[in-house]
Amino acid sequence: MKRKILVTGGAGFIGSNLVRRLVNDGHDVVVLDSLLRGNKLSPDLQSRIQLVQGDVRDYAVVREAMEGCNMLFHFAAVLGVDVVAQSPVVTMEVEVQGLKNAVDAARDVGMERIVYASTSGVYGHGKIEDGITENVPVAPDTSYAVAKRYNEIYLQSLYQETGFQSISIRFFNIYGANQDNRMVIPRFIEMALAGQDITVFGDGSQTRDFTYVDDAVEASVQLMDKVKGCEIFNIAKEDEIPIRQLAETILKVTGSKSQIKYMEPPIARIDYEVGRRFGSSEKLERFTGYQPGTDLETGIRQIYEQLVVKK
Repeated sequence: MKRKILVTGGAGFIGSNLVRRLVNDGHDVVVLDSLLRGNKLSPDLQSRIQLVQGDVRDYAVVREAMEGCNMLFHFAAVLGVDVVAQSPVVTMEVEVQGLKNAVDAARDVGMERIVYASTSGVYGHGKIEDGITENVPVAPDTSYAVAKRYNEIYLQSLYQETGFQSISIRFFNIYGANQDNRMVIPRFIEMALAGQDITVFGDGSQTRDFTYVDDAVEASVQLMDKVKGCEIFNIAKEDEIPIRQLAETILKVTGSKSQIKYMEPPIARIDYEVGRRFGSSEKLERFTGYQPGTDLETGIRQIYEQLVVKK
């Protein structure tokens, strides 16, 4: 079914990949983005959508962008550990006020359901033995994660009181095309291609669950069509990858002679350093039949080949 869909944060990393998928699926797409971190929409893609430059903290802007839409992906956020650490108040304002404005505008146009981008950061530093499920107690301990968790609770409360439906997605370390070097994989690739040492904080034994952006987009689209009510889902590859292994994989794919250099993290980053994090997508598969499947080396190779083509 063809829809008119608003994507807030649609000029960002995950948002721009989602927008391309939605346009290719035949939907009419409106993007609302402040463009403060640039515009990752290609000129070709931008010519096929309606782009509104504005701040999600401004209700009037959100309401105007929402006009005529019957679906919303609310992906607007402040991203990057260093950026968030330097601007915790703005981070929380964009999350909390931005979601409230989006929900109010969605309800005003008669929309019944939205998809909200949350984060695996809500799980905090808790000890884990197996892949994290949505039933694991959360323990957010950064401004970004606290705001995301607040929004999840807000959406759950809204559903209980009014019946307004929502899907909250806890993304696990998404990577892929259009990502910039605020995030670890493009930063490591950039270092490797420049022949610089790849800087790893700590001893590199800390783990993450790296999920390819195409898989994240596929899961998001399937959730839009297959889930009703108010639900929370992990989107994770279910692979626990040490950061040391990530750096080694990037060196292998790029053929770089760079060395891996280990160092202590800056003080501002300490609260954001997590020893282990990998997720379970069992609930996602149970509801949609879909499981993220791109392995790390394949995903990195696709990024590298895209960079080579651009040159």
